[in-house]
Amino acid sequence: MSGTLYIIAAPSGAGKTSLVKALLEREQGITLSVSYTSRPPRPGEIDGQHYHFVSRDVFEHMATNGAFFEHANVHGDYKGTARTAVEPLLSADRDVLLEIDWQGAQQVRTKWPDAVSIFILPPSRVELERRLRQRASDSPEQIARRIADSRTEIARAREFDYIVINDDFAQALRDLQAIFACRRLRRDAQLGRHQALLDDLLKPA
Repeated sequence: MSGTLYIIAAPSGAGKTSLVKALLEREQGITLSVSYTSRPPRPGEIDGQHYHFVSRDVFEHMATNGAFFEHANVHGDYKGTARTAVEPLLSADRDVLLEIDWQGAQQVRTKWPDAVSIFILPPSRVELERRLRQRASDSPEQIARRIADSRTEIARAREFDYIVINDDFAQALRDLQAIFACRRLRRDAQLGRHQALLDDLLKPA
């Protein structure tokens, strides 16, 4: 038996990062894999906590040497998940969460077909653009690129197992928690976790 690999993806501005943070505060049994990125840190971001920040040359060297479980060019910058941050944990029966984009999700599903994938959608395009423009960390050029790229990203939502609409934050968080609870209650997971109980219940009277 191995741990469950979860994928959460979304267009920029959908609120994915805030939802993941709140989810992890409530779901203690999940390990978030911290991605690598070639972009510089935004104000308030901490290396090793929000991302592993490396140069483009270092990232490309890692990719060439097979260091990544998945990687992609996202809005002009590289992002990727290290193999060492995923495979050993899954083998040790730990649940792992990847907060990645749709390109990385495609790669992960190919390597790990049992991964549970979730796509976060905003309630409307107007709200998506409002959230992006509210960011103080992105330049007008970056915002324009993210808005343009969002259509391509949203078109991939149908490839995911679950879709959560982030209109009301509390409800979106409850929806995410329900997905995780449902996965844990599947037959194979429960039988593997509670084999001793099953054996006891099946003892002859």
